[in-house]
Amino acid sequence: MKAITKNIKQISRVTFLFAAGIIFSKTAEAQILPLNAQYFQNKYLVNPSMAGVNEGFNINASFRKQWSNIPGAPITQSVTLDQQVNKVGWGVNIYNEKSGGMQRTKAVGTFAYHLPLSSDNQQLNFGISFGASQDKLDLSSVQNSDINDPSIARFNDRGYYLDGDFGVSYLSNGLTVEGALPNMRSVFRNDDLNFANKPTFYSAVSYKFNFGSGINAISLEPKAVFRGIKNYDNLWDAGVNANFANDKLYVMAMYHNTQNATIGFGMNYKSSLYFMAYYNTATSAISGYTNGDFEVNIRVNISKKP
Repeated sequence: MKAITKNIKQISRVTFLFAAGIIFSKTAEAQILPLNAQYFQNKYLVNPSMAGVNEGFNINASFRKQWSNIPGAPITQSVTLDQQVNKVGWGVNIYNEKSGGMQRTKAVGTFAYHLPLSSDNQQLNFGISFGASQDKLDLSSVQNSDINDPSIARFNDRGYYLDGDFGVSYLSNGLTVEGALPNMRSVFRNDDLNFANKPTFYSAVSYKFNFGSGINAISLEPKAVFRGIKNYDNLWDAGVNANFANDKLYVMAMYHNTQNATIGFGMNYKSSLYFMAYYNTATSAISGYTNGDFEVNIRVNISKKP
């Protein structure tokens, strides 16, 4: 009887580890394609130095549903608030992702400093975020496992842990250069083995070209991005954001080296309410199982003058 009980517990542990591995792999795929709003509409999502760069008090909310025809598909939600007061920017960044039975939550507060360099619209920005993260497993999602097994129950005993982000950026007329280290705990701690899929660095450069004026104005902003994911090959993205009708309408397209693309369309009302919708084609690794995913982002600017 003792031998049978021991074998059952061993099977339970193996089943748990196998299920957890599947859940982590789904979350890894989600991190390979981050929220698309971070590229143009809400750069603060990935770079704390961008907190308060946009005029006024900004509230952004993003929602993404991935791979709708796959059970346990990732769902991502994000809310950010940011504002600049004199040369200081502050922000709050809350991120939540659920993939299968795994839920990842992160909340940080941000301090940024915006330093003008000259009268030629040059500005150097620094930002740092501190807060807490938590990974939690829904035990009911792990089939055929003994929830009384200590190796399973202990997974959720870790609670919250301290985390932070650091970023810099340089602005000069239409030029924007960015660099960021998100999830610094995961970058610098070798014992952080459970989080192999977290972003390790983000870098980007873009330039905004303006044509015409008034209602006939058009701007084009090509952008190149190079970023890292822990224990994955480095990734790159390239694309362009186009604004029409005096910045009232937006069209965005990005290509990712995971052999998929993103297209987006948006508009704003009196420079106070912004809406953007995105569609991602599926990455080459899962293109045979799903058609892609959808994302929406809404931004409210409370104090900016129309």
